[in-house]
Amino acid sequence: MTVVRPRLAGHGATAEGVARHTLPLSSERSWARLYRYRLLASDTAIILATTIGAIFLRFGFDDADVPASGLHVDYIYLSLIIAGTWLFALATYHTRDARVVGVGVSEYRRVVAATATTFGLLAIFFLVAKVDIARGYFIVALPVGMTGVLFTRWLWRRWLIRQRTFDHYLSRALVVGRFDDVDYVVRQIHQKSGAAYNVVGAALDTGKRKGAKKDAELSRRISSPEREVPIVSDLDGVSAAAARLGADTVIVAGPAVSGGGFVRKLAWQLEGTATELVLASPLTDVAGPRIHFRPVEGLPLIHVEIPQFEGGKHVLKRAFDFFVAGIALLILSPLFLIVAVAVRLDDHGPVIFSQERVGRNGETFRMFKFRSMVLDAEARLASLQAANEGQGLLFKMHDDPRVTKIGRILRKYSLDELPQLVNVFLGDMSLVGPRPPLRSEVAGYANHVHRRLYIKPGLTGMWQVNGRSDLSWEESVRLDLYYVENWSLTGDLVIMWRTVKVLTHPVGAY
Repeated sequence: MTVVRPRLAGHGATAEGVARHTLPLSSERSWARLYRYRLLASDTAIILATTIGAIFLRFGFDDADVPASGLHVDYIYLSLIIAGTWLFALATYHTRDARVVGVGVSEYRRVVAATATTFGLLAIFFLVAKVDIARGYFIVALPVGMTGVLFTRWLWRRWLIRQRTFDHYLSRALVVGRFDDVDYVVRQIHQKSGAAYNVVGAALDTGKRKGAKKDAELSRRISSPEREVPIVSDLDGVSAAAARLGADTVIVAGPAVSGGGFVRKLAWQLEGTATELVLASPLTDVAGPRIHFRPVEGLPLIHVEIPQFEGGKHVLKRAFDFFVAGIALLILSPLFLIVAVAVRLDDHGPVIFSQERVGRNGETFRMFKFRSMVLDAEARLASLQAANEGQGLLFKMHDDPRVTKIGRILRKYSLDELPQLVNVFLGDMSLVGPRPPLRSEVAGYANHVHRRLYIKPGLTGMWQVNGRSDLSWEESVRLDLYYVENWSLTGDLVIMWRTVKVLTHPVGAY
């Protein structure tokens, strides 16, 4: 989403006859201000502890002065100078901005940039001033301090997300646009745990409808599985509705409604208020790093990078897969043995189940799993189709009678999938990727779904950390296609970390 800060033009002014409904003139929401103070307190504590603690780690408890040919400084005063400069840089880089905290990686990137700037400028200053700082001091203060700040920011983020699941620390949002666009944005916001917005109302673009047709459009219902959102206005009453509902954010959904001039006039109406204007980009399922803004002659052009399915980063991904899978196979070999014995003792059948799956570019391979079903599971599948709880091409059944006793435990914690590390090591699969499909599934794919086969299937993936078997077919496809077009090594590490958390708190595995 793109945030547009309304320009202040003087309290109570109007522009081209546009009426304004003024909210209390406050630059920050109360929750954001309180959260910012908490971040400031933790940043200050970590930075002071790090900079002063580095003295004792480097010099012990002896009196330490900075030897210098030009400037004499005590290390205690030096630490206070560094701490103050560091905190000033964190503020200058807006690391506590309400728009970046709690979501995405921008907050962390700004913390790293502010830290690098601080130590870079101080290094130049000390060099010019001929202040000889012990390298051991910086070796301790820089990495430990930055790691400490990032870690506490992560802890605060976990706390904030937890609070938001209970409808605390949320921005009250009014969503504006055509019905389908508004409905999509509302569902996306409400279905994500820890989303920053609480949608309190919607204003619809009724187009050229008048009279009964307009009333019928405004009487439609916008609802998500979590809650129903009232339609409170058409486009003419957006600013008044925002004031009435106490909304601190107006989200314009989809393409510019009623012509490009609407957004400009809406920004005029919100001038001088505490309400932010946010544009929900129509570029859904395109990751931020692929989007670049390029203003040309006053036109805010958006450049979208085309996905690349060959090249250096794919070679690096393969090397990472090979190394990690090899190490994991060595470390987990005792667990492999325990699971193998348990499967064998359960019903005296074979330990490993192999099945043909479709990999990259449609090439087939044998995928390995610890057997979790009875020996004639495939033969009994046809008789269970009437009890299928899945959608699309997937067969799902919560209490599948074909699953063995030990198989239920293995599936709950995804231990049955451990042998796929062999597939990763051999190069048939990747550690992270789309779900490996059956040949029968691929035969029923729509044209666009074949894009899942552009990269190797994964041992884990977006589907694994977003609901697993509880996902619908459409949602599973959407997540896989998003990954195919937007994956990165950093994103893979995040998914792997989230997979560990999912396995310790299993949901949707059956």
